[in-house]
Amino acid sequence: MNTPLTLIIDDEPDIRELLEITLNRMNIRTLCAENITAAKQLLEQNKFDLCLTDMKLPDGDGLALVDFIQNSTNPIPIAVISAHGNMDIAIQAMKKGAFDFLSKPVDIKILRQLVANALKISQSTPVEKDRRTRHILLGDSPLMREIRNKIDKVARSQAPVYISGESGAGKELIAKLIHQQSPRHDAEFIAINCGAIPHELMESEFFGHKKGSFTGANTDKKGLFQAADGGTLFLDEVADLPLSLQVKLLRAIQEKKVRSIGDSHETAINVRLLSATHKNLNQMVGEGLFRQDLYYRINVIEMIAPPLRARASDIPELAKHLLSNLATSNNQSQPTLSAQAISALKQYHFPGNVRELENILERALALYEGEVIELDDLNLPIGSKHPQAEIFNPTELSLEDYLEEIEKDALSKALEENRWNKTATAKALGLSFRSLRYRLKKLGLD
Repeated sequence: MNTPLTLIIDDEPDIRELLEITLNRMNIRTLCAENITAAKQLLEQNKFDLCLTDMKLPDGDGLALVDFIQNSTNPIPIAVISAHGNMDIAIQAMKKGAFDFLSKPVDIKILRQLVANALKISQSTPVEKDRRTRHILLGDSPLMREIRNKIDKVARSQAPVYISGESGAGKELIAKLIHQQSPRHDAEFIAINCGAIPHELMESEFFGHKKGSFTGANTDKKGLFQAADGGTLFLDEVADLPLSLQVKLLRAIQEKKVRSIGDSHETAINVRLLSATHKNLNQMVGEGLFRQDLYYRINVIEMIAPPLRARASDIPELAKHLLSNLATSNNQSQPTLSAQAISALKQYHFPGNVRELENILERALALYEGEVIELDDLNLPIGSKHPQAEIFNPTELSLEDYLEEIEKDALSKALEENRWNKTATAKALGLSFRSLRYRLKKLGLD
């Protein structure tokens, strides 16, 4: 394997020297530039494996380099170095595609971890990820193809990902796949339901404690962040975190360090953070129930787990896969679903999504007779057809028309909730006023 080559861009000689010495000790070659112009020349003349750039440069801003590298024919991981407390710029860079960020003053341990993670991506061999994922995240609808494609992209970054979607839609599965396709796949994936931890134990669970730090602390205990070090931490139902812990979580994300209860020292952590909830976090921010600054930190990249009713064409394949697993675990032969049963499932609105589909099939498997599961065996609720099935059935509408109907419905509700005040509506939806006005005009709501 060739010795990796890294481009370092910073106008401060002391910082360039520190970065060079650290990387050279890791057996990594380096070339340095003090501004964007010199950096672009080096990028055109050399094949780099990684780029480390300061955000504030004499002839421009590091975001321009992020764009330049992302739009090149051979993009490489780029990490940005931001001044202490200037997290907004770092987040903006990650939204543009930067791999990760470092805060000044640079922590050498965190730098070494970042570089090691980035080089795993640069030196990895391409694999057919969509085919591999397809056997786990089933469905060939446009929505699912888009999600598999996005998983492939976000897995190559260290940016925090926020997964929204209804209960049972597969948010944890998406999180697991991001971890499995990332350079962290050999390390731990730790998932925790934030709503299942008693509030008084949360700080200890997240950050650990030292022996004797409180009554009952008979031994040292690692927190979730320490346990996930080098890997991925998935915070499910993150909306259930109390405000007091939200402050500490924000600090852990920004500083990449945690302090156990009773400890006088902070510990550097190397964790990729993924989070999810079925609640409307944006609305909770407006109501003062969730910190706005934390919302922006965890929502650098957003993914939406679509409800099952939005991809009814995937139901036959999903049902067949679930029946196969259920039959195998129960030592039964696998039955088939009748055409009428499949049709009914495709029209059912599935408030519990894939989890509910599995429960319905498990019940049918226990009750059916013969070799085929009929419509009556499903025991679907009376009047279970979605009240707007004729409008929202994506098998009868194009994906564009279907998504337009969803957007129209969401905008109408937001306008009503804000008494048709467009400025307040735009703020509640996280849109600019101009963007809201364009969408309203496009959808005939103005």
